[in-house]
Amino acid sequence: MDIAVLFGAFAVLLLLGVPVGFSLAAASVAAIATLGLPPMVLVQQMTSGISSTAMIAIPLFIFAGELMMRGGISERLIGLASALVGHLRGGLGQVNVLASAFFGGVSGSAIADASAIGGTMIPQMVARGFDRDYAVNVTITSALVALMVPPSHNMILYSAAGGGGISIADLFAAGILPAVVMAVALMVTAYLIAAKRGYAVEPFPGMAAVVRRLISASPGLLLVVLVFGGVRAGIFTAVESAAIAVVYAVIVTVAVYRRLGWADFKECCAGSAHTTGIILFMIGAASAFGWLMSYLQVPAAAVDALKAMAGTKVMVLLIMNLILLALSTFMDMGPKIIICTPIFLPVAKAFGIDPVQFGVIMMLNGGIGLITPPIGSVLFVGSAIGKVPVGQLMRSIWPFYLAAGVVLMLVSYIPFLSLWLPNAMK
Repeated sequence: MDIAVLFGAFAVLLLLGVPVGFSLAAASVAAIATLGLPPMVLVQQMTSGISSTAMIAIPLFIFAGELMMRGGISERLIGLASALVGHLRGGLGQVNVLASAFFGGVSGSAIADASAIGGTMIPQMVARGFDRDYAVNVTITSALVALMVPPSHNMILYSAAGGGGISIADLFAAGILPAVVMAVALMVTAYLIAAKRGYAVEPFPGMAAVVRRLISASPGLLLVVLVFGGVRAGIFTAVESAAIAVVYAVIVTVAVYRRLGWADFKECCAGSAHTTGIILFMIGAASAFGWLMSYLQVPAAAVDALKAMAGTKVMVLLIMNLILLALSTFMDMGPKIIICTPIFLPVAKAFGIDPVQFGVIMMLNGGIGLITPPIGSVLFVGSAIGKVPVGQLMRSIWPFYLAAGVVLMLVSYIPFLSLWLPNAMK
């Protein structure tokens, strides 16, 4: 009965259109009242959920991403990507994917990636004869790469939700090869669609242009090396790397690119504070919800249920992926990670699935949810930028869904893709 109240209240509130964070908090209040626990428990659990030291890295990485996004890095990354792959079939579609992969290493956020790259690339693609639905679909699916490369703050959140025992450095390393596979899969898909629709091919600008644009973009790209290399080498922690990323982003955007004025800096501060407030409230509410699940022994019940339903690792992975994909369509990534990690991570461990590999699986499932109705925030960002109705996008996005699904299955059933780089760097 108590479990039914917790999940039932949450589901009803979501169906009524209540924001996810408030739905989680209200469902927790209802469950606490049913259990007869003191209301102070809710406050304590929400506070403890956001008081972890690792959480400090999240607002800092968000701030660094805002600075780089407004400081001219996106244009330089697009220029570099254009020189490298713009001559392929459907050139700007290929540029879009590669630029998103580059920018993901700066922002660590799919929404920031879709906003920064989409705001520049979608109008350019439309002006050069590409269909609007193609331009938006390439943009939003390419943004998934940002979730798997450093400095993905969702990886940090997953480590905290898993009890803090999962190495953030290993998670950063684990996502790199799957991110490359995802980028290649999306580029192939974009190429095939471009060939079918007869999009134009642009001339190769020459190696001199490639070198010039690489030099221009290198200060921004070095942020990835700074964050990942420093954490991986043990020079500084994830939190320290986030603080260094902010300082570095200020230096690059103010002194090197000279694009960040005082007005832009204030907008970065306001935007980061707004985003951080939303994320931390959802994390706090999800932490209280997750504590109640543990109190009601939901994770143990999930392990027993999945063992009874599917006795093999192959079937357990398939079932967990299906459940996570379903949940990701109506839950944002932060709350989903906080809620689902305590439930499914014990199941993964029970069947011999490495927690680091499972973290990448979680990122991919959540990313696909971000481009899927009815909640998909990245989908709606792309729709708004490209001025294309979501219904029209859904009629032509299925090849990109297929590519993302294939990569998800590869990562799920081939541990090498996630674990090779972390193991090789130890």
